[in-house]
Amino acid sequence: MNFNRQTCRRLHEDHEATLALWNRFEQVASARTGSELAELARSCATALAHEISRHFAFEEEELFPLLSEAGEGDIAELLSEEHVVIRSAAQAFGAALEKQDWQKLRAAGLELSERLNAHVQKEEMSLLPAVEDLLDDETDARLVLAYAG
Repeated sequence: MNFNRQTCRRLHEDHEATLALWNRFEQVASARTGSELAELARSCATALAHEISRHFAFEEEELFPLLSEAGEGDIAELLSEEHVVIRSAAQAFGAALEKQDWQKLRAAGLELSERLNAHVQKEEMSLLPAVEDLLDDETDARLVLAYAG
């Protein structure tokens, strides 16, 4: 999908990177254990921590209030609820990685991948188009700088 607003383009790029990484996890998790899985899982955990601390926080603090003010609070609420579930799944993934419990790591990672894929699809189909319509040039410039932060 093509977006005109810088904020939407940047979030879209992050979504693409998230999907690529977790799709790779799915491929590796089905075929490997040990060091290769551990290395990829560490990369996933690092990317996920960034996703949660930066991407989710930005949406929750900046975009969801804008949507609510514009009467689009339902989608903001749904996505916020999914953030809570994803955060919980991320904790289980991190705990399994720390313990090097490959069976639990694989299961938690596959669950995360599924949840992240579904979440990204919702954001791509509803959040980003709504934000695209709401933003003016000035707000877009402010938000993209805040996101780059």
